[in-house]
Amino acid sequence: MAMTMQATVRMNSIGADSDIYPDWYNAEHKTGTTIMAVEYDGGVVFGADSRTTTGAYIVNRVTDKLTPVTENIFCCRSGSAADTQAIADQVKYNLYLLRMELGEQTTVKTAANLFKEICYAKRDSAVAGIIVAGWDEKSGGQVFTVPLGGMCVRQPFSIGGSGSTYIYGHCDATYKHNMTKEECYRFVANAVALAMFRDGSSGGVIRMAAVNKDGVERRVLTGNEIPRFYEGQ
Repeated sequence: MAMTMQATVRMNSIGADSDIYPDWYNAEHKTGTTIMAVEYDGGVVFGADSRTTTGAYIVNRVTDKLTPVTENIFCCRSGSAADTQAIADQVKYNLYLLRMELGEQTTVKTAANLFKEICYAKRDSAVAGIIVAGWDEKSGGQVFTVPLGGMCVRQPFSIGGSGSTYIYGHCDATYKHNMTKEECYRFVANAVALAMFRDGSSGGVIRMAAVNKDGVERRVLTGNEIPRFYEGQ
């Protein structure tokens, strides 16, 4: 009897104090991810993988991480899935009220600054890395990076998420100014595919979209459509 109780206590302590029995069910869902966006003359192209993980367990293989906040502005989300969804919903609501009040199209810079304010206010409690991309009549296509902590900076292209650490060199070497929309699509597809191969938290399909004065165009690469490179064969 004593030995049984000791064994039970030992098993409980192992389950509580080590990673031998990870609690996937109650663990935080994270979009350990690859996201990116790039400006071109006339608009923006952005893309992401589609894997959502809880620890080492894949809870969703086809997540859509390209979230619209207005008809002309999207955000790409990385970090805690719950945190980024809540922040995106809050921004979407506030931009809707702003549009109703002003009666004009929301600018990408306004949306990016709102993301910055919320991410900065929640910097100690939320895990959210955001790329804000879109098009407006005043400044055309724009890409803003809002990393952890709430900084906001405009860049010609931006990459984020756990997979981005594997592709900085590739992006620096292959990015060109004044790329066409199709060249931007290839740039995004190749970069995300390379990150998906190296990063265990990135995977699934590649979702991409372009936003310009004509609206939103979406593309999805699946199976053999995903670019393939050296894979140890």
